[in-house]
Amino acid sequence: MRIALLTEGGYPYAAGEAWLWCDRLVRGLPQHEFELYALSRSAGQEERGRVPLPPHVTRVRTAPLWAPADDGRTYSRRERRCFTDSLAELVRGICADAAEPFATGLYGLAELAREQGGMYAALRSEKAVRAVEAGCRAPGAGRAVAAARVPDLLEFVDALERMLRPLSLDWYEEPGLGAADVCHAAAGGVAALPGLLAKRFFGAPLLVTEYGVQLRAHYLEHGADDRPAVRALLAAFHVRLAGEIYARADLLTPGNAHARRWQERCGAPRERLRTVYPGMEADRFAAVGEDPDCGDPDTLVWVGRIEPAKDLIGLLHAFAEVRRARPGTRLRIFATAVAPGYLADCRSLAAQLFPDEAADARTAGENPVSFEEVGGPEAPSAADAYGAGRIVLLSSVIEGFPITLAEAMFCGRATVSTDVGAVCEVIGGTGLVVPPRNPRALADACLALLGDPERAQRLGAAARARALELFTVEQNVAAFGDSYLRLLVRGSARPDGEVPFERPAEARVPGHWTTPTWAPVVPAPGAEAGV
Repeated sequence: MRIALLTEGGYPYAAGEAWLWCDRLVRGLPQHEFELYALSRSAGQEERGRVPLPPHVTRVRTAPLWAPADDGRTYSRRERRCFTDSLAELVRGICADAAEPFATGLYGLAELAREQGGMYAALRSEKAVRAVEAGCRAPGAGRAVAAARVPDLLEFVDALERMLRPLSLDWYEEPGLGAADVCHAAAGGVAALPGLLAKRFFGAPLLVTEYGVQLRAHYLEHGADDRPAVRALLAAFHVRLAGEIYARADLLTPGNAHARRWQERCGAPRERLRTVYPGMEADRFAAVGEDPDCGDPDTLVWVGRIEPAKDLIGLLHAFAEVRRARPGTRLRIFATAVAPGYLADCRSLAAQLFPDEAADARTAGENPVSFEEVGGPEAPSAADAYGAGRIVLLSSVIEGFPITLAEAMFCGRATVSTDVGAVCEVIGGTGLVVPPRNPRALADACLALLGDPERAQRLGAAARARALELFTVEQNVAAFGDSYLRLLVRGSARPDGEVPFERPAEARVPGHWTTPTWAPVVPAPGAEAGV
């Protein structure tokens, strides 16, 4: 089977997002041919290079979303009219929040780009700006959109050109996406756009996987500091694109029930949804997970990216309450990445809460709070970080699928987490869950487990058993392998009408394998009477 794997800002780039699960998927299915179609986000990402690829990856096609893509193409008068009409429909769908005009305009632009070449110059022209302005001023447009000024229009048109750049790529003709048995988008949004066009042009089945819903990520990325009109236009575009992808995809595989609810809210048909949890390598955590006595029983551990969404400020306030009740308790914070300004704020707060003890990793043995790094001398690996204590904390106010929580479960750690994202789904009753932004509740849960080590050990053992059942690489790869076969066997909507497996395989072997070589035995007259 030929699988076209579509990514944006990820695999096969070494500096990409979510490249690890893509790599595990590809390596776990060597019986299939994989072709990679990757959209890169920055020059730095491309300069970092690619990860080594297995031999059954037969083709890699890439396209930058960050660099100018002017191919010098100009349109004739008829083509300009077609472009203007299609863009007007697309913008009407965006501004009036209407699915039908958006789809009509999107596919109209795609057909034009396929027949006549790239749209870089056209999408950055004055006609494009005027088309967007007309859509913003038309009846039915939202209030924020209607208030757009010229700088807002220019900024949105610039962003729109980059988001629609996959329409102008040469990925769709043979040999390309049109020859794929299944197109698998490793994310929603722009990453799935080439698969959407391959389905439109050639009927190729489309599978879309979202471990973090792209629409939700857009809402989190564009905060209140952006221009209201630009924010509204971009949000409307992503809502309409998500709705079109969810409506047309043959199968959607959200990574958890939290992502699944987002997809259903955006119109994804329930019968095409199948939850597939991320897969992690359990062997990395086996040494810690199989040793129930590993770790200091009086140490709390936090692992993750130090950034505002993780609410380490609230965690430090909660630990101050814990420290007052149990003075011998320590908190070790292990960073996988940091937002420098936020880290400085956390260090400053720790110094205020514990004025007699500096929060410095260099003297971690003397301090109640330490800031360390995964990969440093105290924790060469993530397993070493989780193994530093018996209880692992998650204090986030925003979370998708909590990878660090699943890793802690593989390590057999008892966990205390805030009720955000897919936390309750991942924990499944094997840890304590408290409301977010509630330091008092977080402290009480920590004290409950610190005061009952046997309960903490039981929860850790149950958590490890749950992780081994649901979150391994093996179950993830098996689920996608099964999904590929289901899509292929179900048949496709290809224009030539070909249905996979319609012709028996043995028909390809010389001889009369598909017709019976026996004849029914007809008893002679009177045979039933024994004559």
